[in-house]
Amino acid sequence: CRAMTAQRIDEGHFGDVKLDGLGWVGMFAWPGPIHEGKGQAFVVVDERADEAQRNAILTILSGGETEPGATIFNVFSNVIDTMHPPAFAPIAFDLDIDKRVGSVRVEGMIETAIEPIRNPVTGDEHRARVVLPNGFEYREAEYASGRTQADGPVSLGFGGTHAHVAMLDLSTRGAA
Repeated sequence: CRAMTAQRIDEGHFGDVKLDGLGWVGMFAWPGPIHEGKGQAFVVVDERADEAQRNAILTILSGGETEPGATIFNVFSNVIDTMHPPAFAPIAFDLDIDKRVGSVRVEGMIETAIEPIRNPVTGDEHRARVVLPNGFEYREAEYASGRTQADGPVSLGFGGTHAHVAMLDLSTRGAA
């Protein structure tokens, strides 16, 4: 299994460290099913983050500050054996959840684009929304089609695959 994920923090904090307007991108790979572990991860944090903000984001992503199983970060922390050193770079992030279109780009490292799922017969946009009342990743997400090309410690290359986009409200207890 291979995946990329990105988050833009519109408004948030970790303790007394404000994270408003920052973001991060993660690239993940496992040699088999995720639950069997042996995964590796590489994270790019927005270069605008100061040292305290960088440490806060990396601590959040480590999953160590959340209740067991409450967030995707905590779940992934149990199945990732290799965490490559992070990079700090500009992240271009554009998203329209309702239209299911967006892009994420880190120059020279990763480029991702999402678009609506298309009906294979008519080519019309197909809308799918998933609600997970007790989900550890999100509570509600719009499903889309994605393509990603990434170079670096965790390389990725796929197109026409599953993507989902969601607004998140996260705490140490998980998604609200």
